[in-house]
Amino acid sequence: MDRLRLRQRQRQRAAFSGFTKPEIKKMEKFLMKSRELLLSKEFCKKMARNFSSSAGRAGKPIIKWTEVQSWFLARLQESASKVPSLTDTSKTESRISETCPLDDGPQIPQVLKVVSKMGEKIPDLSGLEFEARSSKDGAWYDVDTFLTQRHPGSGEPEVLVRFVGFGADEDEWVNVKKAVRLRSIPFQHSECNKVMVGDLVLCLQEKRDQLIYYDVHVNEVERKTHDIRGCRCIFLIRYDHDGSEERVRLRRLFYIRGQEI
Repeated sequence: MDRLRLRQRQRQRAAFSGFTKPEIKKMEKFLMKSRELLLSKEFCKKMARNFSSSAGRAGKPIIKWTEVQSWFLARLQESASKVPSLTDTSKTESRISETCPLDDGPQIPQVLKVVSKMGEKIPDLSGLEFEARSSKDGAWYDVDTFLTQRHPGSGEPEVLVRFVGFGADEDEWVNVKKAVRLRSIPFQHSECNKVMVGDLVLCLQEKRDQLIYYDVHVNEVERKTHDIRGCRCIFLIRYDHDGSEERVRLRRLFYIRGQEI
């Protein structure tokens, strides 16, 4: 199975408006599902086929899978715009520290150590969402479940994670201290001044139809006047995994929670 998992497509694209009310109602029921599932090609193709073959679409144009994906993307972007600012996030981090004591690794609740049986799921994490870095490609992916833990010869605890939208064949052992953290959040247009040269942030790398999230360091910032589209600043970033550089806009950068930016 392809190791490249979709998390969130950041490209701005007008959402298809030709859906019928029943089709929209059906899609709205899926909005609580994971971002990877909603934006995956397979899922969108299946939904498009179901819509196109339904009696309610008789005499209407067939639905393309990209139109379904664009609809979900638009709704996800609306939700992202409601994400608390970094100022609010810092307050949340403080509350998290009080309720979930940190363990050997940064941002990992003490509850991770209570797992003792293979396949046993960790108790409720009070709504916290995590991401983990895959050792196969060095990219960060959303965590669905922490399955169990182990203490290898290195002495540093590892957890077996299941990534969102993938099955048991893609489960992976990751180092708790180095490769697990709270899920990163997108910067708001008004927060571009918080991104400084030398900062570590998460960046969405766009390659054809592949969307991958990597850690990067900011090498240079070109401040620009904002307009109705939002932030127009340019950031020269260096990917940590291969040293390559790229100029990107703020919409592709994510705040790594648990550090001061």
